[in-house]
Amino acid sequence: MLFNSGIFLQFFAAFLLLYWLLRDNLRARNILIVIASYLFYGWWDYRFLALLAFSSVLDYFVGLGIARQTDPRRRKVWLTCSVVANLTILGFFKYFDFFILSFAAVMKELNIHLSPHTLGIILPVGISFYTFQAMSYTIDVYRKEIPPTRDLINFLAFVSFFPQLVAGPIERASHLLPQFDRTLSITRPMLEEGIWLILWGMFKKVFIADNLDPLVSMVYGSGSYSAAAVALATIAFAFQIYCDFSGYSDIARGTARVLGFDIMLNFNLPYAAASIREFWRRWHISLSTWLRDYLYISLGGSREGKARTYANLWITMVLGGLWHGAAWNFVLWGMWHAVGLMLNRAFGDRIRRSFFSWFATICFVLYSWLLFRAHSMEEIIAMTRALTNFSAPAWVTSYILNLAVFTLPLIMVELWQFKSRNLLVPLTVRPWLRAALQGALLLGIILYWERNQTPFIYFQF
Repeated sequence: MLFNSGIFLQFFAAFLLLYWLLRDNLRARNILIVIASYLFYGWWDYRFLALLAFSSVLDYFVGLGIARQTDPRRRKVWLTCSVVANLTILGFFKYFDFFILSFAAVMKELNIHLSPHTLGIILPVGISFYTFQAMSYTIDVYRKEIPPTRDLINFLAFVSFFPQLVAGPIERASHLLPQFDRTLSITRPMLEEGIWLILWGMFKKVFIADNLDPLVSMVYGSGSYSAAAVALATIAFAFQIYCDFSGYSDIARGTARVLGFDIMLNFNLPYAAASIREFWRRWHISLSTWLRDYLYISLGGSREGKARTYANLWITMVLGGLWHGAAWNFVLWGMWHAVGLMLNRAFGDRIRRSFFSWFATICFVLYSWLLFRAHSMEEIIAMTRALTNFSAPAWVTSYILNLAVFTLPLIMVELWQFKSRNLLVPLTVRPWLRAALQGALLLGIILYWERNQTPFIYFQF
């Protein structure tokens, strides 16, 4: 079920009515959230509800098992059960065919020809998100950072909470789980914030991201490249993926806010970053902090010398790239960012925020999006080589005009947010101006609603 679809509007309207009727019954309200979340997820393919339920129930009982043990070795056995089971499921559905085909390709280079049999496995939507969310709970219980919950319904609601189920943010149990034990309290500021986030997120998805998709597809995969074409298409993709993914996160946060919940900020003006390290503090914050807290620090972080620190960064970012998908371009994307983070760590003390540091960071990030978006290694090589071909296609002017039309609203609002250092600054203006701004967003959404009901890009991850 897509946020940008009519069926979701009907679903959410019906859910809100029942939610309000059950506002004083905490238990019934949480059961409603679980039922609605499973309906929301099962609308795509009901067969994969079993995976969601299995992961949730497994980690619920693992949390209780860890808490009952005082022997560190037995606690670790319980945690290992959770990690192995979750990663096995994730690995099978997401990476089985990839590793089989990659192994066959390596053998072919050694003149050993195999006939690999792939399973053609369908990737369950959101499996990377809810798997990491459930795993973080058992790890936190193991580390004694949170107590285990003894309420299965609350835990099922935590893992499956439909606003952020299929594309994040990847929530922490310490933040979201206690909210299912609170009495319902929805204030006017919460509603105003929620409505703004929903409108702004939907505008970014429907008006900006979906209209940039044809511009990106016009170049990527075309086989006809020049420096101008590659640069413009990559800039368009940078805006597309940002508006698509951050748009989902905004809608998720806004929807949760309307329901009286608070979920974490996932994007904080990432293209304002003046270093790669700052970029990752602003981009997909829930994943970057997850990788930092549960992988990078577990590997030793920066505690064991420069060589080990760089190795830990490398492993973390390569696995972060693989998290996005079973393809070598995602591995290259992770490696590219690992190099950027290493350079940041090596020369960070000498780097000061300036126009040059910002511009260098943007160029670095833009090339990473080329690696991310390209369909194959051959296309990456061809497009990289084309950056030295300075001939300009005839359509450059109209392309720039279209790009400007769909990105200028974002640039203007985000410059306003950056200068004010307040992402909610549109809510601080006079009521008539706020109404005019929200009306303009709604008009843009309505104009392109029927034309663009496409899945969010991060559904495939």
